[in-house]
Amino acid sequence: MIVLEVGLWLSLVLVVYAYAGYPVILAGLALVRTRPIRKADITPSVTFIIAAYNEEKRIEDKLRNTLAIDYPKERFEILVASDCSTDKTDGMVMAYRDQEVRLIRIPERKGKEAAQKLAVQAASGEILVFSDVATIVPENAVRNIVKSFYDESVGCVSSVDRFIDQDGRVSGEGAYVKYEMFLRSLETRVNSLVGVSGSFFAARSVVCRRAWSENLQSDFNTVLNSVRAGLRGVADQDSSGYYKNITDEKKEGDRKVRTVLRGISVFMKSLSLVNPIQYPLFAWQLVSHKLCRWLVPFAMLAALITNAILTMVFGSYTVLLALQMAFYAVAFSGLCWQFLLRFPPVKLSAFFMMVNVSILKAWIRYWSGERLVAWEPSKR
Repeated sequence: MIVLEVGLWLSLVLVVYAYAGYPVILAGLALVRTRPIRKADITPSVTFIIAAYNEEKRIEDKLRNTLAIDYPKERFEILVASDCSTDKTDGMVMAYRDQEVRLIRIPERKGKEAAQKLAVQAASGEILVFSDVATIVPENAVRNIVKSFYDESVGCVSSVDRFIDQDGRVSGEGAYVKYEMFLRSLETRVNSLVGVSGSFFAARSVVCRRAWSENLQSDFNTVLNSVRAGLRGVADQDSSGYYKNITDEKKEGDRKVRTVLRGISVFMKSLSLVNPIQYPLFAWQLVSHKLCRWLVPFAMLAALITNAILTMVFGSYTVLLALQMAFYAVAFSGLCWQFLLRFPPVKLSAFFMMVNVSILKAWIRYWSGERLVAWEPSKR
């Protein structure tokens, strides 16, 4: 029974550490260790890369938004990386060639990162800015995001995620997004980000050309490539990417499965970065932010099973089991009856459950040998 008790408490500790312990320790470190970003109003040459696959309904809006960006035209180029689109996307992009928009097309569909790699090879900018078609950026977005590259220790810069509702108005941020943005700010202050926002981020061209992989998630892998090069990733609070939230819970769950599956693949290919001797601080960050969080669904299952067994022997564990069952009841009620999501505790519990079910599915798909390369943009 001692083994079961140890297993129960270790499982609960892992869940708490992954979501609360890690940021608390980061906050403590931030009091004694800070790495401020030296910023300046600089205008390096920039290549703005838009990854697209069958985006005929949204590509024109994205191009208009990009062309409206306030940046010296002679130092700014726009590339659309088409993953062998089969609709009207490529033709619509070609219609903007007189406005210095270039189409980079892969002859066969290989995935987002393969299309981006072709664009990286064709890019002339010192700084490469990556953006999804669904993401809208302000006019000053590029001027803001390149300021951090004045600091020679910065290899890549992440934007801040912002939501807009279906009517195009800026809406409030969910608790999870606020949590993630807060965590990024702490990581930036202490050392380096572990991941950047894939919808809008920037990186030095030398980092991107160093080891760009066609098969690995570009936003996560770019941070890791920066660290390998002795640089770091940072978050810029003045750079925002606006996109519509996915209101369909099933689609959001599917998107999360794809994201985690791709992230696990990157992690497994980057185990050298978990070496605490070579990367003492970043190795801890990488394990804490990524691996520990991806192990939470297993810890939750272990905690529930061991708690149930222990309750049959020791009555003192009944209260803890009741609390666990109450949490799952609240979470499942939110997943089953949408109207209950108006209550914050239900919404947060349901979202937490959906996230961890998605992570579990991602592990199952990874263990089955699936490696997601081709991507289908989320319809928002």
